[in-house]
Amino acid sequence: MVKRTLKSPSMVDALIPIGTLIVLLFLSVYLFGDDSSYGANQIALIIAAGVGAIIAMRNGLLWNEVETAIVDGISMAMGAILILLAVGSLIGTWILAGIVPTMIYYGLQILEPSYFYVASCLICSIIALSIGSSWTVAGTVGIGLIGVAAGLDLSLPITAGAIISGSYFGDKMSPLSDTTNLAPAVAGTDLFTHIRHMTWTTVPSLIIALILFTFIGLNHEVKDGVTGMQTTLRTLEEQFSISLFSLVPLLVVLLMAMRKIPALPTILAGALLGGIFAVIFQADQVVEF
Repeated sequence: MVKRTLKSPSMVDALIPIGTLIVLLFLSVYLFGDDSSYGANQIALIIAAGVGAIIAMRNGLLWNEVETAIVDGISMAMGAILILLAVGSLIGTWILAGIVPTMIYYGLQILEPSYFYVASCLICSIIALSIGSSWTVAGTVGIGLIGVAAGLDLSLPITAGAIISGSYFGDKMSPLSDTTNLAPAVAGTDLFTHIRHMTWTTVPSLIIALILFTFIGLNHEVKDGVTGMQTTLRTLEEQFSISLFSLVPLLVVLLMAMRKIPALPTILAGALLGGIFAVIFQADQVVEF
């Protein structure tokens, strides 16, 4: 029986797959532009993973051991993948059911333009902290806030920045977040130690963002958007069944998150409720769809 010699990877060994990935992604974007995400980037990732496997075998590991490590890594990331699939269902059913349009409708009448940007950031951060999913917040509440911003004639890029800033902060700091749980699991530490150390960078970043959004909002020249807002409200009333009862799925998702129910069943429950509400309150839209 041949005795194997296992070697720890050197710094050069560790940098080779990363360098390969950076070069291939650069070439992918340079050659294919916006179309790089339709296949070229995925090929770059696979090639870089292959380079990593070759280096692992060069340092003494058998292919079976490399394959086992690959399967283990995929298993750890599967929770995040399932959540992303569930988020797609949630966004689609909530728009079809009129839940997102309802948020836009009432948001237009409640939010003050001068504090809209900072309020959007805070709303998204609190909800993402409760749910543990930035994609869910950006795809539901975020879409509603973008609609409100358009109705109030505010900057859509700044609004999008506020939504993303708040959503990512809440996601990173939430113990329900898939990626927040994945990172310490891979690094070999516990969840709350990981969250505690993230506060050194995430909390100051959020504070700076809130100050900037407040400053921008207070110095923004608010135009007379009453006519445009009324038009938007009438359009929403014509296209969807608007009522406070339509916000029940949102409240259910928030309550489930507050009771620390895992993110995947929480999001799936919200998507299912959205589908039921769509059939009940938006029957014509469902048939047309």
